Amino acid sequence: MLSSRKKYIVNGNSGIKTQIQFADQKQEFNKRPTKIGRRSLSRSISQSSTDSYSSAASYTDSSDDETSPRDKQQKNSKGSSDFCVKNIKQAEFGRREIEIAEQEMPALMALRKRAQGEKPLAGAKIVGCTHITAQTAVLMETLGALGAQCRWAACNIYSTLNEVAAALAESGFPVFAWKGESEDDFWWCIDRCVNVEGWQPNMILDDGGDLTHWIYKKYPNMFKKIKGIVEESVTGVHRLYQLSKAGKLCVPAMNVNDSVTKQKFDNLYCCRESILDGLKRTTDMMFGGKQVVVCGYGEVGKGCCAALKAMGSIVYVTEIDPICALQACMDGFRLVKLNEVIRQVDIVITCTGNKNVVTREHLDRMKNSCIVCNMGHSNTEIDVASLRTPELTWERVRSQVDHVIWPDGKRIVLLAEGRLLNLSCSTVPTFVLSITATTQALALIELYNAPEGRYKQDVYLLPKKMDEYVASLHLPTFDAHLTELTDEQAKYLGLNKNGPFKPNYYRY
Repeated sequence: MLSSRKKYIVNGNSGIKTQIQFADQKQEFNKRPTKIGRRSLSRSISQSSTDSYSSAASYTDSSDDETSPRDKQQKNSKGSSDFCVKNIKQAEFGRREIEIAEQEMPALMALRKRAQGEKPLAGAKIVGCTHITAQTAVLMETLGALGAQCRWAACNIYSTLNEVAAALAESGFPVFAWKGESEDDFWWCIDRCVNVEGWQPNMILDDGGDLTHWIYKKYPNMFKKIKGIVEESVTGVHRLYQLSKAGKLCVPAMNVNDSVTKQKFDNLYCCRESILDGLKRTTDMMFGGKQVVVCGYGEVGKGCCAALKAMGSIVYVTEIDPICALQACMDGFRLVKLNEVIRQVDIVITCTGNKNVVTREHLDRMKNSCIVCNMGHSNTEIDVASLRTPELTWERVRSQVDHVIWPDGKRIVLLAEGRLLNLSCSTVPTFVLSITATTQALALIELYNAPEGRYKQDVYLLPKKMDEYVASLHLPTFDAHLTELTDEQAKYLGLNKNGPFKPNYYRY
């Protein structure tokens, strides 16, 4: 067991800034009707909140209660009303889901045990905006065990599990989220987390950048008092780099998205499993012999291709990057342009993070019953807006599955309206989320405990030592035994026996 707070601080170097170039990600907002008479708090600062749907069905999905949670007066068993969820009575169901998730999140549970008597986040006031699922609940309760106070909202209007939000509210966490929020509700929930009399957040944990930008634009004095920001998404990191480049980022920020433990595990292994789960649940299709084109061969694309190839599918790949393209060729996939195979493929999957990868021209040329879905970050990859025209008929088949029918009778099967397939139509492996959540927790601990001057007002990558520590916490699950360097070997390689074992520029 660690004996002091310093044990939780990873004393790596101060991080390496990496400028990332992204294509324009301006999105068409698929508006949901708001209740009459309710004024919008704000026009959307960004639309990443609508990038994906729920990761699983909620117990309250079929509820006949259409009353907005904002109009309800609810209290938990302790008499607190500092929360806003769909139905606090669902807390017991949510608690069971959280307990199941804990079994697959060994590193976070290990951090809790090691925090007995020590509180490395004592005094931390964390405001968070992430998907509110059972896995996130384990992270939040771990942060609480480490001494932090937390207030939370959802980063996505469809991904909240209502019963989990209820369980967190029952446990005393101020949570403001429910599945199916309107745009107005979304910003109201974020504001309720932030705008609290007598409570000044000093840390931000964000997924998508909405919370960070809300505080930055609406509460600039509050933003200046923030000690650190931890961001895990492509979009959120991109916005942080934009602020930094403009000289407007007045606090240090940690780029979790580009950490090894996020990219190589969450992006690759998670998508390798969840792509099949999402497709099978929505279409009941058999993969053997099907022709599939995967647009993009980054970590997400690699995971999707590996899974589909293993199931006997014929997989084509499109790429703009010659290095990723060569990797696809060496892995046995045929590199093509989308136009070359669009008439013959059975499934089209986008994994690029770009916009208009699949255009109306492509959609018009697809074969009858072609399945179209997105595994990339945002809902801009497939030009869904171009399908909302009078000559095309939309037919809801089941939850998250639509037929789009052409005048000649041809139809395509569109999944989740072009939003993230795995978050919309299936679940994400808890063990992989444990790796990401542990990385987030350690990043918060590092920024909160870092001595003044270690991190300046900029965006940093995680210290290599921190990535290695996260990985080591998960190895006991597999009864894995690391080989240790001898003193002679360590001297020969010029390494510390306890790591880090790779330089920051090393590509795993």
